[in-house]
Amino acid sequence: MVRSHESDDFQKLLSIMEELHQLKDLDALLDAVLLEARQLTAAEAGSIYLVENGMLNFSYLHNDRLFSSARTKHIYTSNTLPLDNRSIAGYVACTGEPLLIDDVYKMPESGPFTFNSSYDRASGYRTKSLLVLPLKTSRNKIVGVMEIINALDREGESIPFTERDMMIAGYFANNAAAAVERAQLTREVILRMIRMCELHDPEETGTHANRVGAYAAEIYHQWALDRGVPEPEINKTQDLIRIAAMLHDLGKIAIPDLILKKPGRLEHNEYAIMKYHTIYGARLFENRSSDLDIMCAEIALNHHERWDGGGYPGKIRDIFADSVHFGPGKQGEEIPLAARIVTLADVYDALVSKRIYKESLPEAEALVVIREQAGKQFDPEVVAAFFAIHELIVAIRGKYREDSPTPTEGRAGP
Repeated sequence: MVRSHESDDFQKLLSIMEELHQLKDLDALLDAVLLEARQLTAAEAGSIYLVENGMLNFSYLHNDRLFSSARTKHIYTSNTLPLDNRSIAGYVACTGEPLLIDDVYKMPESGPFTFNSSYDRASGYRTKSLLVLPLKTSRNKIVGVMEIINALDREGESIPFTERDMMIAGYFANNAAAAVERAQLTREVILRMIRMCELHDPEETGTHANRVGAYAAEIYHQWALDRGVPEPEINKTQDLIRIAAMLHDLGKIAIPDLILKKPGRLEHNEYAIMKYHTIYGARLFENRSSDLDIMCAEIALNHHERWDGGGYPGKIRDIFADSVHFGPGKQGEEIPLAARIVTLADVYDALVSKRIYKESLPEAEALVVIREQAGKQFDPEVVAAFFAIHELIVAIRGKYREDSPTPTEGRAGP
């Protein structure tokens, strides 16, 4: 990264903030916020912690020296820090004041906080300069902490951050905090909707929705990269698909409890009723006033279609008619891309998850099923993207486990 001139920075900030406020998904926003902050300060790494449940939850990570791509399994690491003065991030969260540290290994021992070097020891990385900023809203609410790591000169050598860096990045962080708070609210509203469904459907849990959403976003990202899709389009679609994928089964709220909670396999007539959750889900987005509404409806309606045409509900003239009859299955690219991706994400998660009517499959066996169904149930190109990022998929499963314990103190950054 190359440092920009101060006059350019403030011009960039206006357009950057406008773009950030277009992002709806929390993870997409954190990725963008961290990238922009690093570009403003010519830094090679960084991380973001969010304040959640009285703790600092490690939420995003970049490191150009360690990772060739920002899409690494480490962004799905689950670690927390106490919200106190003992850590660098905790100190900034508690005081609401930024920190500028030239070399973390030369800090005075008498200071209130210490640098945890375990990440450096484990990874072989050398943290040196740090710029640590509170993500503070206009109401002085701390929603998180952003650590920007190792400023670089034009030769790529580590140098200290400057007061100018702190001024520019601090202004950016204060503005970004409002976008982060809004995205957190959006995520919480979605999870509340899913919790409402969970009262009705024991399979529809927040962790299941988070997994399917994350799988879908990462599979799309790889699919788009393989086809040379421009980065702005990738970012926009990835932002939408994660949220829309989380809501894929919302229509099950209209299915009777006797069917949803049945402990065994469904009878033919029961399964016929269950299939209508695709119609009910799409109907929830009748007033399609945004790209997100459109994608939510497409995924809800089509995530049980099959690549070979054997899925449901098929081609229907009017899903809002008083009486809806399923038509011939859509096939191939007749099925919207987002729905083809969610089909695979949803089936994979079902295969490896325990249900009231079945045990979970071991990972290796689930992968065999996915391979066998390429060109049948699944789009072969979507399957290829899935296997290309399998390490990421496994990391997502680890972060959003059904039996996840209360997070314990961990270490993912300074």
